[in-house]
Amino acid sequence: MNRATLPALVVLGSAGLLLPWAAPVSAAPAAPAATQPVPVLNGDFADPVMRGDGPTTVGIDFWTGLNQRYSPTASGRTDASHAVALQKDGNTLQQRLRGVRAGAKVTVSYEDSPAVSKECTGEQVVNGQPYAVTGSGGPVQEVTTAGDPDRVKGTPGKGRWTGRAYVFTAGENDPMLTFTSRVTDSRTHVTCSPMIARIRAEETPPAVDKTVDKTRLGTSEAYKGNDRESTLHNAAAACNGENACTFRPDTRTSFRYYDRARVVGEAYINCTRNTLEHSRVLSYSERGHDSISQTYSAAGLPLNEVARLPTSGVRAEDEKRLKERPMAAQLALAYENTWQRPWQWFSNDERTVVEKIQPGEVSWVELQPSRERVEGWFVSKKDDYRLHAVIDGPSRAVPDRLLQRTGPMSEAEKQRCAAARPMTTTPVGADAPASSSDKGLLRTPAPTAAGARSVNRSMPLG
Repeated sequence: MNRATLPALVVLGSAGLLLPWAAPVSAAPAAPAATQPVPVLNGDFADPVMRGDGPTTVGIDFWTGLNQRYSPTASGRTDASHAVALQKDGNTLQQRLRGVRAGAKVTVSYEDSPAVSKECTGEQVVNGQPYAVTGSGGPVQEVTTAGDPDRVKGTPGKGRWTGRAYVFTAGENDPMLTFTSRVTDSRTHVTCSPMIARIRAEETPPAVDKTVDKTRLGTSEAYKGNDRESTLHNAAAACNGENACTFRPDTRTSFRYYDRARVVGEAYINCTRNTLEHSRVLSYSERGHDSISQTYSAAGLPLNEVARLPTSGVRAEDEKRLKERPMAAQLALAYENTWQRPWQWFSNDERTVVEKIQPGEVSWVELQPSRERVEGWFVSKKDDYRLHAVIDGPSRAVPDRLLQRTGPMSEAEKQRCAAARPMTTTPVGADAPASSSDKGLLRTPAPTAAGARSVNRSMPLG
């Protein structure tokens, strides 16, 4: 689905499949894409539901890192969003921005405040508190919150919330957004650290590169939460059940197209002086391709059973996979729900064409098959495993193109037409005039004497 073909991956081991940390994009020139929102999961830090006002040190759903969480009331906010204090000593708060592709321009908006903890002294927050924000491939932006000069230890702060923005160009697919505390004073209490709230994001995605060949769909990637998996196997295995995963197509990067033209059947050459007219039957077929199998192949590893989609190109094998592989059914169901038509993993067709070939011309038929490319994610029901895939298959949304063509002969074809027909030699008297005329005469009688030849070569009819 954005996607230049990635270099072959390094083999980590017989069971390993190293995935890239960056996906370079080589998009074909296109009109600038419109800005669109990016899902920031649990961007208000409301889950899991907390009791009391905090601070509480718990894992926050969809975020990585243990941090101090405060209720909206305790953090001095007027909306329903909770706030997170980053603790200190380089502690981080992280989440991957799902669905963002390498090359996208991402704008993250959020709010910050100095700590509201009653453990803070006025000296620790009077000039604000430092932290850093960064996205994969982007610069590290050093930020200091607003100051809170009226604070005294033992009294909670009311929050001095300031709107912020951070802009970066994603250097990898699903870039990691990271907030890092810069409070390193060992005397500072763990709860007295800069606070973050109400995180939102939007992107200007890169143009979709529709020139990528179906046999080089790029490298699939797998994640568990915010961690990139070193293999595709666990994510594929998590989807190895009828309702274990849901495929979520990305309609922004999915498209229909006509493939390159190819000649179907033979070329007919008319070497005669007359127009030739005849009919013939043409048969052709199309197969599917997927980035999962191509990722294994690029790494030189055998394709795991659970990851085998019906794209082998062997009809009997693909029909078997179609029945047995849950991921095939998951993709087909999602595709039909999204585009209201069935998905095809493979197809075949047959046509009868009538050809009329002029003298000295050649006739042939070319096929431009209609295909569809779908990019998306296999997501487990618990939303812990995610497996990115690009699938390319034959389409019937628009018809195939059959181009019936005639044209002049090539030089080689002209030479072939000018060549003499196959003959044998006449070793005796090849250049002599004909010796006689045969007008249907009687059979020559046998000689009367032994060793003698007949004088009369033939007998006239009576």
